[in-house]
Amino acid sequence: MTEGPKLVQIDQKELASIIRKHGMFLAARMGGARAILSRRDLTGVSLAGQDVSHADFTGSVLCQADLRDAKLDYSILFSADLRQANLQNASLVRADMRGACLRGTTLINADMTGVDLREGAITGKDGSSIMAFGKEIPPTSDNAGADLSGANLTLARLSGAVAINSDFSDSTMCGVKIMRASLQGANFSGANLENADISMCDMRQANFRNAILVNITTNLANLADADMTGAITDKPIGPTLKDLPMPLNEMLRRHEAWIGSEGKDGARFDISGYDLRHATSLARMQLTMMRGHAAMLYGMDFSDAQLQVADLSGADLRHANFMAADLRGSNFKGALMNNARLQGAQLHPLSLSGGRELATDFSGASLKFANFSGASLRDINLQNADLTSANLLGCDLTGADLRGAKLLGVRLSPGQQEVLKSPGK
Repeated sequence: MTEGPKLVQIDQKELASIIRKHGMFLAARMGGARAILSRRDLTGVSLAGQDVSHADFTGSVLCQADLRDAKLDYSILFSADLRQANLQNASLVRADMRGACLRGTTLINADMTGVDLREGAITGKDGSSIMAFGKEIPPTSDNAGADLSGANLTLARLSGAVAINSDFSDSTMCGVKIMRASLQGANFSGANLENADISMCDMRQANFRNAILVNITTNLANLADADMTGAITDKPIGPTLKDLPMPLNEMLRRHEAWIGSEGKDGARFDISGYDLRHATSLARMQLTMMRGHAAMLYGMDFSDAQLQVADLSGADLRHANFMAADLRGSNFKGALMNNARLQGAQLHPLSLSGGRELATDFSGASLKFANFSGASLRDINLQNADLTSANLLGCDLTGADLRGAKLLGVRLSPGQQEVLKSPGK
């Protein structure tokens, strides 16, 4: 293979000086200078946790670089070589990544809102090694694609991209445009593709198991042998709003009367088995002791709601918003809550008369990529729950029961690590 043009090599010490001045530039301080790192050899460098938003990496080599938790918002990564780089939990909001090579790149849980990946090559045609400006980078595996599992690609542009065998599982891809892209064998299991446009894409043998495919445009897309098992489409799953015994607002009014009268008036709010994903917001509602077993409530807004002792076991609550909600003593056993937002939620036990407490139950729930940051999880039941890449930063985990829980990639502060050493009560 012909060796590419020679790049200027930057070592970690020189890079640190450039990043320091870039930080001053971002803060509009005297002596600051924007980081212009175009056509540089940055193989294996570390920018973990650094703010390099608005920096210019045009045509640079960042192979095997450590960019975990880095802030790269509005940065220019045009034609950058990011093979085998680690950008887990990085922020790439509206970054220009056109033509970037992402073969074997880790982008797990990255925020790629509005990113431009048009005509990008994020996997190769074979597994052979590639010469990158005279430097050989061995492949991780044959046809290794990028790992974008759990990434937020809302409104991203991927038209013309090559993403063969890449992993988009449980990612948020609402409104994404992926027209004329090569996505053979890509994994979209559990991904949210609502309002996406995949027209003219080659998606042969792609995996869409349990994906959200609501209002998706598929004109001339090749979906031969694609696995659509369990995918949510525009077709309702169970009875809908029009099948309720009375208007939703009236049911909520009667439930509030039932709570206020200790069960003497009104009626309990029970939507078990209903598909209410198109219902109006339930934010700030009085929903104490409601029932929603096995309900389809994907994307619903429960923020600031009173949901003590509610039964939402087995419900589909993916991408639901429970921010600052009071969920004490509620039952979420076996619920599907991937990408749910639970920041600041109250999830510690509900105090009952006689000094008793009722623990909040998430046993067996799927909570992959869920955000619990700042929530109170004291004495919560998370037995056998899937917390893969969940955000638990700033949570009170005192007494949390994590026996059998999947904790791969879970985000914890150093002070929380001790909890994992003895997860049982």
